Amino acid sequence: MRPDLLNPYFASLTELSGIGPKLAKPFARLLDRPEGARVVDLLMHLPSSAIDRRARPTIAEAMPDTVVTLEVRVEQHRPTPRGSRAPYRVVVGDDTADLTLVFFNTDRGRMERLLPIGETRWVSGSIALYDGMRQMVHPDRVVDAAGLARLPPVEPLYPLVEGLGHGHVRRAVDAALHLVRDLPEWQGHEVLALEGWPGFRAALEAVHHPADPAEAGPEGLAWRRLAYDELLAGQLALCLVRARTVRDVGRPSLGTGEIARRIEQALPFSLTGSQHEALRAIRTDMGSNDRMLRLLQGDVGSGKTVVALLAAATAIEAGRQAALMAPTEILARQHMKTIAPLAEAAGLRVGLLTGREKGKVRNELLAALKAGEIDLLIGTHALFQEGVAFRDLALAIVDEQHRFGVHQRLALAAKGDAVDVLVMTATPIPRTLVLTYFGDMDVSELREKPAGRQPIDTRAVSSERLHEVVERLGHALDEGRRVYWICPLVDESETSDLAAAEARFADLTAHFGARVGLVHGRMKGAEKDAAMAAFASGETQLLVATTVVEVGMDVPEASIIVIEHAERFGLAQLHQLRGRVGRGDIASTCLLVYRPPLGEVAGQRLRALRESEDGFFLAEQDLKLRGEGDVLGTRQSGFPGFRLARLEVHGALLEKARKDALKVVADDPDLIGPRGPALRLLLHLFERDIAVRLLGAG
Repeated sequence: MRPDLLNPYFASLTELSGIGPKLAKPFARLLDRPEGARVVDLLMHLPSSAIDRRARPTIAEAMPDTVVTLEVRVEQHRPTPRGSRAPYRVVVGDDTADLTLVFFNTDRGRMERLLPIGETRWVSGSIALYDGMRQMVHPDRVVDAAGLARLPPVEPLYPLVEGLGHGHVRRAVDAALHLVRDLPEWQGHEVLALEGWPGFRAALEAVHHPADPAEAGPEGLAWRRLAYDELLAGQLALCLVRARTVRDVGRPSLGTGEIARRIEQALPFSLTGSQHEALRAIRTDMGSNDRMLRLLQGDVGSGKTVVALLAAATAIEAGRQAALMAPTEILARQHMKTIAPLAEAAGLRVGLLTGREKGKVRNELLAALKAGEIDLLIGTHALFQEGVAFRDLALAIVDEQHRFGVHQRLALAAKGDAVDVLVMTATPIPRTLVLTYFGDMDVSELREKPAGRQPIDTRAVSSERLHEVVERLGHALDEGRRVYWICPLVDESETSDLAAAEARFADLTAHFGARVGLVHGRMKGAEKDAAMAAFASGETQLLVATTVVEVGMDVPEASIIVIEHAERFGLAQLHQLRGRVGRGDIASTCLLVYRPPLGEVAGQRLRALRESEDGFFLAEQDLKLRGEGDVLGTRQSGFPGFRLARLEVHGALLEKARKDALKVVADDPDLIGPRGPALRLLLHLFERDIAVRLLGAG
C-alpha cells in the first residue's frame, strides 16, 4: 500500500482548482497519462527554458533581440486604418528614447484600455530595430504597478501541447505546490552536505519558481537533486531485485563438459577468445551456491546463440533443463534453426513452443517437457504461461531483454527452483544504460567477430538516385546475389504503414518478376516462414521487408541490403539491419537511401554508420544523438524512461547513485533502518513498485 503521506502527490489533477474536464484532456496528453494525469506527473514536468525579466534598462540602454522589462509612458495611439491589414501601433517613451509597440489583429477599444494615454505601464518583451527605429512586436506582458508586483522576475517556459498555454501550466503548478507537503529526507547527510542540495519539495519549488534562469535547467542545483532522486530510486529498485533474486540460494549446476564438447566439434568455426571468457564466467556462476543473473551483450554476429547453447549444455549435463525465450516468433524459429543441427549432433532433445503450437501437438510437447524428455525448450513469451511445467528448470535464457520487462524475466525464472538467468542482447548498450536497465546483473561482452566475417561497404545514397540503385540491383541479381530491401515503419509496431512495403514490392516485381518476395508483420506465421524460406533457399533473390527482419534473419548468401528512408531509423537499429549481410564469405554492401535535405542529427547518424562497424562505439554515439529512451526502444517497450534525469548531463550522478544503492542494500536489505522508511517513500514516489512488492514479500 502507498503511504498516506504521498496521497496529495498521487491525487488527480482535477482536484486542483481551475482544472475541470475541459483542461484535464490536454493535461493528460501533455503528461502522457491517457488514463488521467496526477499531481506528481505535473510537478515532474520541468521547464524547457526560462525568461529573465530582471533586466530593467532604459529604452536607450535596451539591447536589441534580448528580453527586457521597460518602464514607459504611453504617448500616442496609431490605430489601423479601416480596411487595412496594417498593425495597430502605440508609441511609448521614457526620458531617454521612444519605442513603438506593434499589435496585429486587435481593436482600438482593447488597446486604449490596456495602454491609456499619459499613464505609466511596464512592458516586457524583445526589442528589434525596424528601419532604424526601436519596436517591440506583441509584448509578452503589459502591466500596471500592481501587475508588475505579481510578475515573476524569472519566468519558466514549459513544453506544451495544443489547448494549453504557459499560463495554464504555471497556475496548475502553483496549485500543486500549494497542495503537497515536504517529505522525510531519504538522501544521506554526506551527499546533501557535499552537493549543497535543497530538500525534495524545496527543489521542486526552486525549479518551478527559479530565482535565476540557470536554476530552471538540468545543470541547476535543484534539478540535479531531483535527477539524483530518480536515479537513486532506479538503482535501489535494481539492487533490491538482485538481492532478492540472488539471495534465494542457488542450486549449483556442475557439467561434465561432454555435451559441450560434442557441440563444439559440430561447429564449423572455433570459438573466439571473448566467447571462451563469457562461458568461463557463466559456468562459474552456474556452479556456485548463488543464483546467476548475467547479461551477455554482443555485437551483430558475435555468436551469442552458441554461447547460450553451451551454457544450456552445462545445465543439461547436470541432469536438468534449460529454456530460451525470444521476443518474436521469427526470432524463436531462427534460434531453433541454428540450434537444431548442433543439438542433434550432441544428442540434445530440443522443443519449440510459440503461439502457433496448438491442440494435440502442444499437449504432447508439454507432457514431454514435464516428464523431462525435452532438455531445451525454445519459444516466445508462451514459455511462462500457465500450464507450461518443467521437470527441473535450471537455466532461463532471455533474448533481447529490453523487449521484455523485469516481470516477464521473473515469471520465467519462477518456472523452476532457484533458476539461473542469462539475458542476451544484440544491441550493444552504453555503460550508463547498462547500469540503468541491467544494474541488477553481472555483464559479459562479446566484442570479437567470428573468423571469416567480411567488412561491409556502407554508402549513403539520395532517394533522387533510386532508379540507379534499382538498375545496379538488376546486375547483382543476374550474378545470383541475394538482396534485402527494407522499408521503414512510421512507428515501432510491426503492423503499421504496410502501404510503403507493398508499393515497393509491386514496383520491384514490375522490374524483376517472381525473383522478389515480401515479408511484413501483419502476415500469418506460416506465410512469413514461407517467404523467408524462399529467400534462404534462393527461390526468391530480393526480399522486400519491414523491420521484422531486424533480428533473427540469418541468410549467409545475402550480400546487399538497401535501407529506404534511412534517416528515419536510429543508429543502433540501422546497425542491426546492416548486420543481416556480411554473414558469409561474400563481400557485402549496405546502401542507406535518404530523402534530402538531411537534418543535422540524421546526417551525423549516417556518417557514424559509414565510418564504423563497432556496435559498442555506435551505441555510445546513438545515446549522444537521441537520448536513453529511444536507444533501447524503451519508449515502446514499457521500460521506465527518465522523467527528470538527462543522462547526457547527469551521467556522473548515476555511478554515485549506484554506489549509494549498493551500500543501502548491503547495510539494510529490508529498508527498516533509519533511512529505510524514507527510501520506501522514494520508491513509491518514482513508481518502482516491483521493488516495494519484493520488500513486502520478504
